[in-house]
Amino acid sequence: MPNKDVVLVILAAGKGTRLKSSMAKVLHRAGGRPLIEHLLRCCAPLKPKRIVTIVGHQAEQVTATLEPLGGQTVLQQPQNGTGHAMLVAKRAFGNAKIAIVLPGDAPLVRTATLKSLLATHRAGHAAATILTAVLADPSGYGRIVRKTETQVGAIVEDSQLAPEQRELNEINSGIYCFTLAKLWPALSRVKPNNKHREIYLTDAIAELASKDETVLAQIAPDSREVLGCNTRADLAEVDRIFRERKREELMAAGVTIQLPETVLIDPEVTAGEDCTIEPGVQLLGKTRLGERCVIRSGSVLLNATLDDDVTVQPHSVIEESRLEDGASVGPFARLRTGTHLKARARVGNFVETKKAVIGEGSKVPHLSYIGDARLGSKTNIGAGTITCNYDGVNKHQTTIGNRVFVGSDSVLIAPVKIGDGAYIAAGSAITKNVPAESLGVARSHQVNKKGWAAKRRRELAATNHAKSPKKKSRKRRNKRR
Repeated sequence: MPNKDVVLVILAAGKGTRLKSSMAKVLHRAGGRPLIEHLLRCCAPLKPKRIVTIVGHQAEQVTATLEPLGGQTVLQQPQNGTGHAMLVAKRAFGNAKIAIVLPGDAPLVRTATLKSLLATHRAGHAAATILTAVLADPSGYGRIVRKTETQVGAIVEDSQLAPEQRELNEINSGIYCFTLAKLWPALSRVKPNNKHREIYLTDAIAELASKDETVLAQIAPDSREVLGCNTRADLAEVDRIFRERKREELMAAGVTIQLPETVLIDPEVTAGEDCTIEPGVQLLGKTRLGERCVIRSGSVLLNATLDDDVTVQPHSVIEESRLEDGASVGPFARLRTGTHLKARARVGNFVETKKAVIGEGSKVPHLSYIGDARLGSKTNIGAGTITCNYDGVNKHQTTIGNRVFVGSDSVLIAPVKIGDGAYIAAGSAITKNVPAESLGVARSHQVNKKGWAAKRRRELAATNHAKSPKKKSRKRRNKRR
């Protein structure tokens, strides 16, 4: 159901100094996306009145990332704390009654968790509800001090914990749900009495609790959901968790993944039933696998579309390409942008293609470059064949018909057309069209000169002997010592 009285607020104004980067923290990537994009995608299914992202450091770059996703931004300048950020964005909330607030560097939170947090907040008629987590090692985090089983008495920072509070292991995630009619008066009473002279939402929660307003806490079902990205190590851990989630999703849908921890899969990748993904594979971007595909070790696919029963042999790279049913690639092949393998076509080891259509049942088995070319069906390209598609200024097309046989080590110099059923003799440099059912031969005549090699070796030996320095006798060398 839509939540037309709810606004989602993402706090994304900070720089993230501990990452030691010139890039804004929320633009760093984990799990195949910028951190801020994960949060926007998490919030959207709640169907709130609007999603407002508060930006500051590198505001233009953050805004440019959010705009394609329909995100609305508000500039916080200067950045004087999380409470100040809410005050800056107040006008953008319109007549919303509830705000869910999330830090921009905690992208692992799930939509279901936010829905549950909102439901708890509504049911408890709370002024504020805090998403918390229970950690085995809570050091460094602010602790939740409960005054009843459900209600919060205080949030105590790690450095200010009393000895008896050191055993508390429920921490504040920085994800909150507020009733705005209660929040604004509390924020107005908060004074920046801290070393940074900033206004914090935790101080507003303390104000609410001091006025006996209802402040609830709900424990996240998975403590990893609240992890932030303050350091590069944090970023790596968050990325690992996202990748783990994606692999689990595909395996639950019927995909076999061998040594899953070695496989990298982006969030928008899909794969059909009975696919097999071997160790060390990367499936990136919007790659789509049909059913029963096999992707062998070390292969990398980026925005590739594979139909059913496609096999990718080890250590192949496929970018922006389409492979139809039963096609086969590799090992050690590279399919560049614009390659299209039709049904049962085969591209073998150490073959590179670019903007090439390989017809149904056609083969380019090994050691070839096929660029800006179109091959018909059941055509065979011999080893070492290349299409010369670039003249230094423009690219040109090579067209090869059906049932063509191209001999090894041939060069097809575009623009050129090879007709159906034609043969190209091995070692030919083809510069003119070859008609259908014809033999194209373009190479020098062979000449054998009897005895030439032996004579040449004798000449070289005589020359080397004349140039070599004479050796001094051992006796003479000994006298000099």
